[in-house]
Amino acid sequence: MATLRKRNGRWQVQVRRQGFPTQSRSFMSKADANEWARTIERQHDRHELGPDRKALKAMTLAALVTRYRDEVVPKKRGSVVETILLNRFLRYPICQKTLNDLTTADFAAYRDQRLKEPKHRSDKPVTPKSLKRELSPLSHMFRHAVVEWEIPVRNPLDGLKLKVIDNKRERRLQSGELERLLDATTKGRNKLVAPIILFAIETAMRRGEILSIQFRHVDFERLSLVIPESKSGYSRVIPLTPRAIAILKAVRSEDAKPADFAFPVTPVAMRLQWDRLTARAKVDGLNFHDLRHEAISRLFELGLTVPEVASISGHRTLAQLMRYSHANEWAVRMKLFAPHKMEVALLNRSATRELHRENSESPLGP
Repeated sequence: MATLRKRNGRWQVQVRRQGFPTQSRSFMSKADANEWARTIERQHDRHELGPDRKALKAMTLAALVTRYRDEVVPKKRGSVVETILLNRFLRYPICQKTLNDLTTADFAAYRDQRLKEPKHRSDKPVTPKSLKRELSPLSHMFRHAVVEWEIPVRNPLDGLKLKVIDNKRERRLQSGELERLLDATTKGRNKLVAPIILFAIETAMRRGEILSIQFRHVDFERLSLVIPESKSGYSRVIPLTPRAIAILKAVRSEDAKPADFAFPVTPVAMRLQWDRLTARAKVDGLNFHDLRHEAISRLFELGLTVPEVASISGHRTLAQLMRYSHANEWAVRMKLFAPHKMEVALLNRSATRELHRENSESPLGP
């Protein structure tokens, strides 16, 4: 804010704002002093003036990450995963740099180092797509620091190049895989794994959405389910098939309360159960999220329109929905073949008659 005072016949004005250097000037008239103060404040609002280097030199990247982790991340839905990512990031030397010295080149060096390191629980190197997800909380942190905390730091990730290959998954259940998965669940201790798998295929819901279902969200009479909050942040109501309703009734105990979870399994426990299950069933390359791909593809094969499928899956755009729709090659081939069935039948009949005619005219007889 600006402060004015008259001294020795001149008007002195001083403008102070957190994160910017203090500026002052003297004028003969009060009107000129006020006009200059308003100009400087507008430049502050537009970030046209350089930041206060003293403030940036006094704060390290580690301090900024720690504050963001402790104050902002706990309020987010993915707080557990983001906390893990930020804690790992804090172990790297780049975090010891001050915000004043931090550049895009520092993150480029960090990028190159991470792309050479193995993934968690794997010997394969980190992919650019995975690294992009790791850097997403940091990019949001810099924007939050400028807007909410008025720390005039430039986002060094804006100019970082990261070539990401769009290797979207097209994995669907192959013949016999579902049966092998369900058979393998009988050898495990958790009896909820099989109902969860079948429910995922029936509803096209995400794993987190399934594990968050409470019986008060289910309308058994109208065959519908309320999802209070999805990954996109929106709620939706989806219809339930008779098989989905049967699954929910099977897992509901007689003394179940409305607030009880239909599938009381933690996400971590479900992930570990899935890894053991696919290994036991000898099903390679199938993630639990692929069941969502399978379910959405089946909805399209049933003849549902794009808006109808989107209302069930919760996708907000057509581009997002199309990433999950993978038509069955055999079904597509049969549809392409259907208009030509009559033509092929006539050709086969004509060829058969011609063959019989040639045989009857042969000296050797038919």
